[in-house]
Amino acid sequence: MREDLLHYIWKHKKLPLEGLMTSENDPISILDIGTHNPLAGPDFSNARIRIKDQLWAGNVEIHVNASDWYRHGHEKDVNYNNVILHVVWEEDVPVLRGNGSTVATLQLRQHISSKVLETYENLFNNRRKRFINCENELKDLDPFILKNWLERLYFERLERKSELVLELLKESKNDWEKVLFTLLLKNFGLNINGDSFLSIARALDISVIRKVQHNLLQIESVFFGLAGFLYNENAHDAYYLDLKNEYAFLKNKFNLVETAIQKPDFFKLRPLNFPTIRLSQLANVLVRNKGLFHSMINATTPEDIYAVFDVGASPYWDDHYTFGKMSIKNKKKLSKKFLDVLIINTIIPIKFCYAKHLGKDMDEHIIRMTSQVKKEENSLIKNFERLGVAIESARDGQAVLTLHKNYCTQNKCLQCAVGNIIMTRNILI
Repeated sequence: MREDLLHYIWKHKKLPLEGLMTSENDPISILDIGTHNPLAGPDFSNARIRIKDQLWAGNVEIHVNASDWYRHGHEKDVNYNNVILHVVWEEDVPVLRGNGSTVATLQLRQHISSKVLETYENLFNNRRKRFINCENELKDLDPFILKNWLERLYFERLERKSELVLELLKESKNDWEKVLFTLLLKNFGLNINGDSFLSIARALDISVIRKVQHNLLQIESVFFGLAGFLYNENAHDAYYLDLKNEYAFLKNKFNLVETAIQKPDFFKLRPLNFPTIRLSQLANVLVRNKGLFHSMINATTPEDIYAVFDVGASPYWDDHYTFGKMSIKNKKKLSKKFLDVLIINTIIPIKFCYAKHLGKDMDEHIIRMTSQVKKEENSLIKNFERLGVAIESARDGQAVLTLHKNYCTQNKCLQCAVGNIIMTRNILI
C-alpha cells in the first residue's frame, strides 16, 4: 500500500461516504472531503465531516499506518491540532494530538473495492512495461486530454526554471543584465560544464564584463583565466601568450579570484562542445552585442535570436579545440540546434520572469516562440513518440521531459492526469 493511492481514494471519493465508523465505533458521514494541500501541513483542508451527532469542519490527514502520525512528528506540530479525521489504511496504534486529545480515525482497508486495488497494482506491474508504467494504455488516451496535460507540464517546467532566474535576480540586486549573463554562461556549459560555467559567472562582477566587453582578447582572457586554461606549459603560440599576459594584468587590476571556481571538464564531450570553444563563442557574442538583454527582451521570433547569436569562436579555434594542439580546420559557429536549446533554457525563462517582474501576463509571442523552436532529438523523446505521443516542438519535448522525470520515474502516476484517467476508466469497467 502506498500513501498516494489513499490520497487518490479520498480525493476522488472511491469509498462509501455514508455508513462508515471510526475506530471507536462512532458513525461518520463525509459531507465535504476538503481541498487537497500539496504543501506542508495536513493533506486536506476545510473538510466537513459529521462524527456521531457533531458536525466538524477542519483538516484531514492521511497515512498508510496510524503510527506514521508519530513517525512524522505530528503530535509535536500545532498545525495538526485541528485535524478532525485521521484516514489510514491500517490503524496499528491510537493517535493523540499534542494537547492529549484523541484524533478520530477511519480505517479504510475494509471499505475499498478489490477493483481499485487490482487496477492500481496492474499499473505498477513491471512485467508489463519496457519504458513507463502506462505504456500499454497510453495509446488509448484521448489526444486532447494528453495535449492539455503536456501544456500544463511545460509551464510547470518553466516555473521551475524561473526559480534560478529569481535567485540570480536577488543575488544581483535586480540587475537583469547580470542575470542574463550568468544564465548564458551556465547554459553554454550544457549539462557537463553548466555548474562549472555558473561558478565562473558568480565569481565575476558584472562591472568587469562591462569594462572589458569592447575588447575580445580581454574578455576571452578573463573567461579562460578563471577557467584555469592559461596554465598550460605545452602551449607557446602567440594567441595563448597574449591571453595569458592579458589575464595576469586584468587579474591584478580587478582582483579576480579563482579559488571558488569548478574547473571545466572535457571528458565525454564532443569537440564542438569543449569548454574552450563555448567560452570563445560566448565572448564573441558579448563583444558583438552590447545591449544583449534588451535584444533578447525585444526578440519576438527564434529568427531574431538566431541573428543576434550568428557568431563563431575566434579564428584561433578554426584549427584548434584545445590550446597548443592543431586540428583539422573547421569554423566553430553556433549551430541552430544549440541555439534552440539556449532559447528554451535561457531566453524564454528570462522573458517569462521579466514579464512577471513588470506585472504583465506572459506575452503571446513568448508562448508562440515555444512552439516555433524545434524539439530535441534524444532517446527519451523517441520512446514517447513510439507510444503515440505527438511531440511537435521544443515545448512538447520539454513537457515530456518533465513528465518522465517528475512523474514516471518516481511512480507518481496518481498525481499525473494520465494515471488518474487510467485508474478511473479501469475501475468503471
